[in-house]
Amino acid sequence: MALVNKEGQKVPNVTFPTRKNGEWVNVTTDEIFKGKTVIVFSLPGAFTPTCSSTHLPRYNELAPVFFANGVDEIVCVSVNDTFVMNEWAKDQESNNVRLIPDGNGTFTDGMGMLVNKGDIGFGMRSWRYSMLVKDGVVQKMFIEPEVEGDPFEVSDADTMLNFINPNAKAPKVATIFTKPGCPYCAKAKAMLEDNGISYEEIIISSSGVSSRTLRAVANASTVPQVFIEGEHIGGSDDLEVFLAK
Repeated sequence: MALVNKEGQKVPNVTFPTRKNGEWVNVTTDEIFKGKTVIVFSLPGAFTPTCSSTHLPRYNELAPVFFANGVDEIVCVSVNDTFVMNEWAKDQESNNVRLIPDGNGTFTDGMGMLVNKGDIGFGMRSWRYSMLVKDGVVQKMFIEPEVEGDPFEVSDADTMLNFINPNAKAPKVATIFTKPGCPYCAKAKAMLEDNGISYEEIIISSSGVSSRTLRAVANASTVPQVFIEGEHIGGSDDLEVFLAK
């Protein structure tokens, strides 16, 4: 494949046709990169497994730490058309990441990252990589190893964060099971917010996630049930004890 490391070089000068609010809007590389510090990560395709389950969500999750460490914007580039990328953005945790469609592969080709994935019916796509770009100049590239398949070893968000600031700590994240009108649930959510812990809320109801699900996951039938970084903490009183430590 002979992938090219572009550290020390300027990014390609490209115009991306995008759709916004039902209108065509051209986005230029100058608009994205000029005078800014930008993280770019690129991947083989929207809606593909690793891209959706890990690559994009983790960059989105760590975005506040990146922003606190001098990054102005996080951009995801994929060789997909703007309609696909817009739908993927709706489907994903991507509110902190700007999704850019490189439908013709012009930017990806200019970065030396355009590869043929015809064996799986994809045609020409981007190799998976990430880079830190300052005022349009590539400072660092993390290029996945040139092996068969779709390796995902070095272009992840945690590797990029470690490069930018090895002492930066990723924020804790939580999952909380609740029911509508539960005062203890409200108390637990307030405690998480006061301690700067972002959380996803899963509401127990007769449709969707049920009390049976809660028992299977937490071995408990009362709410709230809080998990932090995958560790089961328990109810609001348990959370208070945990946070006090």
